Amino acid sequence: MKPTLLVLAAGMGSRYGGLKQMDGLGPSGETIIDYSIYDAINAGFGKVVYIVREYFLDQFKESVKQKYSHLVCPDGSPLQFDFVTQELDRIPAGFTLNPERQKPWGTAHAVLMAKDVIHEPFVVINGDDFYGRDSFRIAADWCRAHEGGSGVYAIVGFEVDNTLSESGGVSRGICHYDECGHLTTVVEHHNVLIEPDGVLRGDNSVTSERVELRPKDLCSMNMWCFTPDYITNSEAIFADFLKENINELKKEFYIPYAVDIMIHNGTAACDVLSTSSRWFGVTFKEDRPGVVAKFAELVAAGVYPSPLY
Repeated sequence: MKPTLLVLAAGMGSRYGGLKQMDGLGPSGETIIDYSIYDAINAGFGKVVYIVREYFLDQFKESVKQKYSHLVCPDGSPLQFDFVTQELDRIPAGFTLNPERQKPWGTAHAVLMAKDVIHEPFVVINGDDFYGRDSFRIAADWCRAHEGGSGVYAIVGFEVDNTLSESGGVSRGICHYDECGHLTTVVEHHNVLIEPDGVLRGDNSVTSERVELRPKDLCSMNMWCFTPDYITNSEAIFADFLKENINELKKEFYIPYAVDIMIHNGTAACDVLSTSSRWFGVTFKEDRPGVVAKFAELVAAGVYPSPLY
């Protein structure tokens, strides 16, 4: 069984100032998604599904065709691709979209768009985040071990000190889990950084207190492993979400929200997997030089070839 990689690439890049999904950051113009696909192929993934917006679908498809049409999996079979779009009006029957809403419905809504093209265990990632080869290996192994399963999902947790920014404090969801390694909750912390005394701290969003964090605490970077039943389960949760929020202009339906409800109503359990990979990404244009430098370092160290393909 070859798992599928679901790439969330529908973000409009308003804070970045352009389509960051297509911004060349590697030494030979590679995008962050290019590196994710390279690592996914080597980990044994067999298909890539992109979630995009309709307005840049054709441009994105052409870019993928030019870059990846020749790629094959380790067993010699061609790497498969599919594309689905996330639009505001893609909501269940019986609900009427507020005409003033412009903001997308969020990551869990984006995953729902892939219902008709995913029928095997799959991994969700952000298109503008670099996750590293170890994380893809761990995720692929989990998917292969859960072929045909249901009711158990997984989150790939990154050591928080491997996700910090050189530009200042960041927001990170710290994973809490039980003695069986099952996720119990994710607690958001803001302004996470190493302070002048050398101690890692962040503002706990629940208690509003500034607390000390352990460098090896695991945090969520939105890398999830699911069996196909997740989509059906989250559809029902989305309908309930809309009953409360259909007229809201900015509320979003996020993956952690859907998973949290499933955990607490007994629908599913969620394994917490640990990776040693170092994460980095681009949110603002100011992040770009640092990411370009990191890819140059990885190529110089022989971790990746240049060009990738």
